[in-house]
Amino acid sequence: MTAHRILSWTPAAIVFDCDGTLMDTESHWQDARIRALREYGFTPAPGFAERSRGLHYTECGRLMAEEADRPELDAEMTGRLLAHFLALVTDDPVTMPGARELVEEVAKFAPLAVASNCPREVVEAGLDTAGLLTRFDHIVVPDDDIRPKPHPDVYLTAARLCGAEPADTLAIEDSRCGILAAEQAGMRIIGVGPWPGEETAVLVDLWVRSLEEQEVRGWAGARVPVQRSG
Repeated sequence: MTAHRILSWTPAAIVFDCDGTLMDTESHWQDARIRALREYGFTPAPGFAERSRGLHYTECGRLMAEEADRPELDAEMTGRLLAHFLALVTDDPVTMPGARELVEEVAKFAPLAVASNCPREVVEAGLDTAGLLTRFDHIVVPDDDIRPKPHPDVYLTAARLCGAEPADTLAIEDSRCGILAAEQAGMRIIGVGPWPGEETAVLVDLWVRSLEEQEVRGWAGARVPVQRSG
């Protein structure tokens, strides 16, 4: 990791992942996957949660059908997965530690975007409930022309919409899938969450356990007067 590439730098734009980075929804996805599989009489195999983490929900539905050895249930399981997730996240929208404060701070000096593999309505509803939606200039999710992570499309699109070059853009991510997308886009990256292991950590410039760590908050606070003076 090259922390100095982050801590001594002011990005031209900042792009956040949503699930597990801004919103504490990973447990909701995990519960939704378990509930959907159990509806069909299956129990997830060991390691399934990690294999499915960060995937676009359609890819996750496909993986669930493969795990159950019922590939013909792909679309049906995807629908049930999304229905369970929407119910769970609507009942319990929670922001990740430090996310609200960091967004408020960095919005003072850089345009912000969200790049997510979730459906747009899920992202916007969660951020709106958390009071954060208006802080973001753009919400980018996969569509017919934008491939999901780990492809770089959502990050490249977000940087372009913010008027920044990818190399001048900071990505903030929690999953290996998302980190691979940001790395392929050519961005500098802050990884957040429990230590992911060296194979993933080597792809980011700085890894922190949460966005409320002083290293991140101090960096963000120091950027504000730099921008205002110049």
